[in-house]
Amino acid sequence: MQPVDFTTLAALCGELRTTWLPARLEQVYQRDRFTICLALRTLDKRSWLTVSWHPQAARLSISNPPPRAPDTFTFSQQLIHQLGGLALVAIEPVSPWERAIDLQFSRRPGDPALWHLYVEIMGKYSNVILANRDNLIVTAAHQVSSNQSSVRPIQTGQPYELPPALTDPAPTLSETQETWRSRVSLIPGALRRNLIKSYRGLSSALLLSMLDAAKLDPDCLTETLTESDWQRLFSCWQTWLKTLEDGHFKPGWTADGYTVMGWSMTQPTATVEEVVDRYYTDRLNRQEFSQLRHQIRQKIDTLLSKLRVKANTFSSRLDQSDRADQSKQQADLLMANLHQWKPGMKTIDLADFETEQPVTIPLNPEKNAVQNAQALYKRHQKLKRTRAATEPLLNAVQDEIDYLEQVEAAIEQFNDYQISEDLEALEEIREELIQQNYMEGSDYRKESSKDDAASHPYQFKTPSGFELLVGRNNRQNDRLTFRQANDYDLWFHTQEIPGSHVLLRLEPGAVADEADLQFVADIAAYYSRARQSEQVPVIYTEPRHVYKPKGAKPGIAIYKQERVIWGQPQCASRYIAQSAPDFVK
Repeated sequence: MQPVDFTTLAALCGELRTTWLPARLEQVYQRDRFTICLALRTLDKRSWLTVSWHPQAARLSISNPPPRAPDTFTFSQQLIHQLGGLALVAIEPVSPWERAIDLQFSRRPGDPALWHLYVEIMGKYSNVILANRDNLIVTAAHQVSSNQSSVRPIQTGQPYELPPALTDPAPTLSETQETWRSRVSLIPGALRRNLIKSYRGLSSALLLSMLDAAKLDPDCLTETLTESDWQRLFSCWQTWLKTLEDGHFKPGWTADGYTVMGWSMTQPTATVEEVVDRYYTDRLNRQEFSQLRHQIRQKIDTLLSKLRVKANTFSSRLDQSDRADQSKQQADLLMANLHQWKPGMKTIDLADFETEQPVTIPLNPEKNAVQNAQALYKRHQKLKRTRAATEPLLNAVQDEIDYLEQVEAAIEQFNDYQISEDLEALEEIREELIQQNYMEGSDYRKESSKDDAASHPYQFKTPSGFELLVGRNNRQNDRLTFRQANDYDLWFHTQEIPGSHVLLRLEPGAVADEADLQFVADIAAYYSRARQSEQVPVIYTEPRHVYKPKGAKPGIAIYKQERVIWGQPQCASRYIAQSAPDFVK
């Protein structure tokens, strides 16, 4: 992940000074253990400043409002207690070429700063520290004891100290090309490595874009460069320093990340804040999506494995109980033929009452015929009791298996992270599993006030232009089937196969033709566990004929008056590959 380097931080601070100073701090919200959001209001606008000390994505930028969930972190409560209602009046670097800035707060513009919120963007050492007017630390996002760092402990009550001073020379516009070239080529080596070791304020991403603009190989040796190579590189070097001085940055996307210098840019953006917010939000969402999908999939696999073993055990007991009538029949035969028994017999062959075929009955030689018959009658009663006790247990286990297979089918839809909707839908699955007691929720902060429309189903258009909605998880499935569907719609689902609930929206008097029905059946088959099959049976009926059994788990439904149509997942796969689905907004 591309880190926020000194150049990007300078560009961000420049934009914030231009558009958000002064601004009143109205609210502080901590969305996770690495990120706080500050609600700022100026005379004409209001927005949220995201400040993050994430070890891989430390940054600050204007971004979207945080989710409507309870804030249980003490750090944000301390910040709002001290800074609430004050004005953000200055954004200053703590020292030249450092990736640390000072957000200064006072009662009104022009007054001395009462509080300093130091934001240090330094990779895994990133931190956010609140200090008072005397520069004493009041709170910190991450406190560092003297045992953890003897160089720079960070604890409440201690004076705020600057990060350790940089030792590399600082780049300047006044430096001549000869001096600069001499420093870079003093020790022969790879060009990129020598530049980073020779000056402060550089990053790999900045150097790669700079060398690309100069048309130079980053790994080429300094002694192989020609005069024209040095001239082109020094011109780019000067451009960088002039941009830092005048603040005229050119933000945009590159093939591998983003730039604020305009070098190697594939698509420009309006502001630095926009490109930084989108880049890190996307990368963190992608990272969380991958981890969460793996976690849920692993949990589902473990649960299903255990439940299937349990179901097999119960099935075996029922198979044994199926022989209950056989034991009673053998006992009846034995009682009817007591005269054929002889002491010491281990088996006896008797003719069946109906077929008159010989039936071999095992005997206990230490018991007489009546005692053996009584033992068979007891076994008959025991096996009957076993069936009565086992059948409800097997049904309960099978219900759990059906539910988890439904969740598993939903997980299979999430192959890769594409947009934030993917992560939201996956988080809903995790929340559902926690509510159903299949996952631990101790480390998960439940978003109890989350808006019901936070995640959205897939949306398609049929050949005749009808709207088609496809649930992406059980929460969406239930909402589509039991809340959004009306009497004119048609409800689709794969027959006895876990999959999404699919709703074809129809206006009063509208009739879906065969092409529409086939299209919906193909989509329903594609978003099911039978995606790899050639043909899949899909049922459809009116929503009024779909019911949720009492006490059933999310996503479970029963139906009647259904009709069957064969869906072809591969047809839907080709259609989806050509035009990705939209989302209901």
